Amino acid sequence: MVSTVRFLSFFFVFSLCILFFIHPTFAAESDHKYQQEDPVTLWVNKVGPYNNPQETYNYYSLPFCQSPGNAAHKWGGLGEVLGGNELIDSQIDIKFQKNVDKSSICEINLDAAKVKQFKDAIENSYWFEFFMDDLPLWGFVGERSDKNIDSNKHLLYTHKNIVVKYNGEQIIHVNLTQENPKPLEVGKVVDMTYSIKWIPTNITFGRRFDVYLDYPFFEHQIHWFSIFNSFMMVIFLTGLVSMILMRTLRNDYAKYAREDDDLETLERDVSEESGWKLVHGDVFRPPRNLVLLSAVVGTGAQLAMLVLLVILLAIIGMLYVGRGAIVTTFIVCYALTSFISGYVSGGLYSRHGGKSWIKSMILTASLFPFMCFGIGFILNTIAIFYGSLAAIPFGTMVVVFVIWAFISFPLALLGTVVGRNWSGAPNNPCRVKTIPRPIPEKKWYLTPSVVSLMGGLLPFGSIFIEMYFVFTSFWNYKVYYVYGFMLLVFLILIIVTVCVTIVGTYFLLNAENYHWQWTSFFSAASTAVYVYLYSIYYYYVKTKMSGFFQTSFYFGYTMMFCLGLGILCGAVGYLGSTLFVRRIYRNIKCD
Repeated sequence: MVSTVRFLSFFFVFSLCILFFIHPTFAAESDHKYQQEDPVTLWVNKVGPYNNPQETYNYYSLPFCQSPGNAAHKWGGLGEVLGGNELIDSQIDIKFQKNVDKSSICEINLDAAKVKQFKDAIENSYWFEFFMDDLPLWGFVGERSDKNIDSNKHLLYTHKNIVVKYNGEQIIHVNLTQENPKPLEVGKVVDMTYSIKWIPTNITFGRRFDVYLDYPFFEHQIHWFSIFNSFMMVIFLTGLVSMILMRTLRNDYAKYAREDDDLETLERDVSEESGWKLVHGDVFRPPRNLVLLSAVVGTGAQLAMLVLLVILLAIIGMLYVGRGAIVTTFIVCYALTSFISGYVSGGLYSRHGGKSWIKSMILTASLFPFMCFGIGFILNTIAIFYGSLAAIPFGTMVVVFVIWAFISFPLALLGTVVGRNWSGAPNNPCRVKTIPRPIPEKKWYLTPSVVSLMGGLLPFGSIFIEMYFVFTSFWNYKVYYVYGFMLLVFLILIIVTVCVTIVGTYFLLNAENYHWQWTSFFSAASTAVYVYLYSIYYYYVKTKMSGFFQTSFYFGYTMMFCLGLGILCGAVGYLGSTLFVRRIYRNIKCD
């Protein structure tokens, strides 16, 4: 166990050194430079209901006019494709620093089918997304007229007014305003037009993304207060746990170590004794379903390191700037950190005398990816049925599979072999007895199920406020950039999880229940249950999502997130409890 902690510490320091040298690669933003009247491409991306962020479709799924011929596509990275982006050249004539007062894009002949499509889009508050020089522009397709007697009159925006701010040879800011709404009537011809205005600015290229960051929201006083509150809870909890456990254990050690020669003491009824010392012959007994426990603990250790690395990369490299950069980084780092899952799993499995090594290796390498694949397969089937851009292309699936099969899987197998060989022989402080000790009945609040369920309350409380900001970023079009906050909250979560799990394990052992391994895992993993319950509240109270498609994606994505969070917290809780159990039984006299 100590060797595992040392290895994880070494791997973390090594990763920090790697990050120090490679972070410019992640942080770099293409310094696009243009000469006067150089062509500037306006890319159309996607369109969909504003209240359903994941329900997006190809921009030309609506009957907007499309230039003849095959328009160029801009293929992004892995994360960009997984995020449902498909950039197509609009073929609108835009030149650097050249103003256009008003120019025609095309004319749309409105027949019954087109009118119905546009009306349905306006009724569902469809919005669209463009990109110019990697900067996003947004706008609504149209609006419903409230000024006319006919409240069902739908108006289509026919003019796009684009304002571009530039500094020297670089584009700094773009803004789109939809104008000139026209009523949708069958048989009418609407002229789609655009205008371009270029304005110089003193804002530097490195600061051009700041306009998309919602500083008042993320740096609100409540956010700071929640961090401070969680930090104070950590100090209080760790102090309380240390005081209670040290005083209790000191008294227990004194009681168990005292050699009393008094005859009455020697003749006392053994049945009156109770406490954690009585289960010393069973506390290190191999847990049930050892293969599965090893796999989830190894996977959780990997996820903990993965989250820490991605947060540090986001802080160093501003990954929020690029489309899909966080997703790409997460996938690549997951593959590269797979060695950790194998190492931790292999060491744990070896120390408990496991024999089914092939099963252990395969389960460790494939457990979390295949759980995500199962959920993703269902969501992808729904997206294909709806014709949404959220459907993952087959080529992207192949790329993800290749990354897992040729990088992640071999590294996990290698880690398992190394962990098996480096773990050494079991060196438990107490010998395991041949016959298991019967577990006495205790009060309901000392049962493993109650301990497991209650164990997640405080860890959830420490991340509750941050979950609101994370959910709002992902589901409500805000760019999450306060990764310094996230790092603090993550460290607080780890500390609180370890403290709470140690307390639960101590109470369980004091109740003479030596099945602490799975209980320590589930008492920490139950944090994810409360997060999922909060997500249900958030869906119905904080969002306006609707429809089977968006509901499926919301709860599907949240389930994947909670599975990862549960495995991560469970592994942290188990590893912390393991150190605690080995520590308290190291100083007692075992028969």
